[in-house]
Amino acid sequence: MKFRTRSHFARGAWIGAVSVSAVLLAGCAAAPGTAAQASGNPSIPPPTSSVSASAAAGSPSSPAKMICEDETRSNIVRILGLASTPRTTNTWKDRLYTCTYALPAGPFVLSVREAADPAAARAYFDQQQAVVRGTRIGGLANLGFPAFQTATSAVFVKDSFVLTVDASSLPAVVGPQQIANGAFAYQVATTVLACWSE
Repeated sequence: MKFRTRSHFARGAWIGAVSVSAVLLAGCAAAPGTAAQASGNPSIPPPTSSVSASAAAGSPSSPAKMICEDETRSNIVRILGLASTPRTTNTWKDRLYTCTYALPAGPFVLSVREAADPAAARAYFDQQQAVVRGTRIGGLANLGFPAFQTATSAVFVKDSFVLTVDASSLPAVVGPQQIANGAFAYQVATTVLACWSE
């Protein structure tokens, strides 16, 4: 079992490395100097406390909004080989910014939880991992950030943000390369993190 887990994350690391390289080659929009993000899964209960400076202003931060903007849309189109850009809808509620992509195969959800500070973000991340019984991502596959994965999602925490990418409504395999939906979620999460880190 341990060998299988390591093998799974080794494949994830390879997929992530390829996707991050592709994003860096394609270029990302400049993120604010405090770029650090995270997303929350709409199927996971909200945290007991999470407030950020941008949230206090009544709107999500620029880094959070990147999950629903051109660079992320373009990466999803490229990864899945889509003929057109999918329609998106977004919401901002209780410090959670959610962007849902209406893909031909089903809804694909990215979200960013904005917490008061890094400690609150980490507490929220730990709470979510316990709720969904996610497996911690280690080694190079976590890109240096606390992260966990389920069979259909990937969750990363960076600074005061928790990023969740949820492919649970998609078929088991997606795209022309027929990648597992969980691997797709991981790949998209790493492209977002690459943009936030620029």
